[in-house]
Amino acid sequence: MKKVKGIIFDMDGLLFDTESIYCEANLVVAEKYDLPFTKDVYNRFIGISDEEVWEALHEMYADHGKETVQKFIDESWGMAHDRFKTGEVDLKPGVHELLAYLDEKNIPRVLASSNVRPVIEILLEHAGIRDKFSDIISADDVKYAKPDPEIFEIAVDRLGIAREEGLVLEDSKNGILAAEGAGVPVVMVPDIIPPTAELEEKTAAVLPTLHDVINFLEA
Repeated sequence: MKKVKGIIFDMDGLLFDTESIYCEANLVVAEKYDLPFTKDVYNRFIGISDEEVWEALHEMYADHGKETVQKFIDESWGMAHDRFKTGEVDLKPGVHELLAYLDEKNIPRVLASSNVRPVIEILLEHAGIRDKFSDIISADDVKYAKPDPEIFEIAVDRLGIAREEGLVLEDSKNGILAAEGAGVPVVMVPDIIPPTAELEEKTAAVLPTLHDVINFLEA
C-alpha cells in the first residue's frame, strides 16, 4: 500500500484490554439479578455503541422487568468504570512500541472510539499516553455509531489527509465495516473474536499484535 500519512486508532480491545473487564462486570451483576447473560451474549455486542447495547438488553430481558434490566446496566457499567478510574486496565501488547515508532517517523495519529470521552481520557491518562494522540473523536462527537463510517470520516478530516493516505487500526467487525465505508484502509488486530474470511478480505492485513503493525508499515 502507499505510504501512510496518518493513523487512526480504535481504543477498546485494541489499545486496552477493556472488553474482559466489561464482560466480567456484566457476568457478576447479571448473576445478582438472575439474568441469563453469558460471554457469548457479550461478544455479540462488541464494537457497538452503549446506547444500542442498552436498548438490545432491554428487549432481550423484557420479561425480567424494565427496572431490573436498568439496574443491571447501571451497576455493571459502574463496576467496570470504577476499575478504569483506578487504572486497573492492561495495555494490549505492542502499544508503547508502536507509538514510539510513530513518534520516530513523525506519523500523526488520532483516537476514534465508540466509547464516551470521559472514559477515554481516564484510560489514556492512567496509561500515560494521552499526549500521543493529537485529537480524540468519541461517541459524543458522532450521530451514528460504527459500523457507520462517520467517526472515521471525521478522523481523516482531523488528520488533514486523503482517505487513502490513512490507516485505521481496529479489532472488531463493526470497526472494519466502518473503515471500509469511510474508504480508509484498515488493519485488524483481533481481540476476543477472530475475523471471518469475509471480514479478512476487507482488511489490508490481520496482525497478531500492535507490535506487528511496525513491520507492516515498514514493508
